[in-house]
Amino acid sequence: MGLFISFEGLDGSGKTTQIAGLAQRLRAVGHDVLLTREPGGTAIGDQIRSILHDVRNAEMTALAEFLLYSASRAQLVRQVIRPHLERGGTVLCDRFADSSIAYQGYGRQLDLDWVRAVTRFVTAGVVPHCTIYLDLPVEIGLARKQAAFAAQQGERNRLDLQPLEFYRRVRDGYLCMARAEPQRWLVIDATQSAEQVQQSIWERLQPMLLEMGEAARP
Repeated sequence: MGLFISFEGLDGSGKTTQIAGLAQRLRAVGHDVLLTREPGGTAIGDQIRSILHDVRNAEMTALAEFLLYSASRAQLVRQVIRPHLERGGTVLCDRFADSSIAYQGYGRQLDLDWVRAVTRFVTAGVVPHCTIYLDLPVEIGLARKQAAFAAQQGERNRLDLQPLEFYRRVRDGYLCMARAEPQRWLVIDATQSAEQVQQSIWERLQPMLLEMGEAARP
């Protein structure tokens, strides 16, 4: 099996920038990197993503939201992620199952045990070897997102319309998961510059890469 790394964080944390930077570094040292995202990553998943993000779907229930994310994830795992891992490749995923626990479990306050049980079934035993969580205060993340909108660099989606307390619950959920599995989670201070964050990620990944017998460039 290959190496599976997921990226998590609130919007505005810099996930898209950092996952692209890590992909470039890993390819430079010989990894066969597949870069994907949730929701989406497949033709079916991208259609589900459109439904989930459409601001016109304001009446969507928390349960329907979770099940749609889960459907997209089930397709991505079986069609894209697991086959690439079985070929010995490296998968970098912009959000994975922990997003549903954070957003629909902690944020929407669905029953956490049930959310975890459904997620285990959906992911068919596929769990990231490492989850990189880009942490920053909710207010900073929202301010960055607003700045991106003002610069016409982003598109509003349905989850951008939630109250501040929702995002605080999501962040608390992420930090709770990170404390529960410190061997899997790397918590990175996302208030640093993009360059500092990238270097922090690379340095903290070295023990894992070395343990797996990979040649990592300093």
